Amino acid sequence: MQSVHFDEVIEKIVAQDARYHRDAYTFLREGLEYTQRVICKKGEVRHVSGLELLTGLREYALTEFGPMAITVLEEWGIRSSEDFGEMVFNMVEHNLLAKTDSDTRSDFKDGYDFSNVFRKPFLPSSTGSADLKPVV
Repeated sequence: MQSVHFDEVIEKIVAQDARYHRDAYTFLREGLEYTQRVICKKGEVRHVSGLELLTGLREYALTEFGPMAITVLEEWGIRSSEDFGEMVFNMVEHNLLAKTDSDTRSDFKDGYDFSNVFRKPFLPSSTGSADLKPVV
């Protein structure tokens, strides 16, 4: 996929649907590439399901942004797994991605709770603070 073509099409998408920042689409494309590398054998390219993509996007966001992942995603307008689905289908409608007959927006519904997957791993454990003793 040529970068210029991608950028031009993303500008059109954002002009038609301003819910998501253009950087969110670049992240989605990079996250899809990350997911392909993780799940496919070397040199293999295959269709990625909605669930597989959600898993890959979660891992990619945590790798790229760590505890700031949820903040970055929300800044781009992404607040739920359904938002990833909306973006995917925006890209499908503009021929940047392909889908199978069985792929639907509902594949991304209730994929995961953003707070649980992006905040919880970085919160201190509740058992650790109880073990601390006051300094005398």
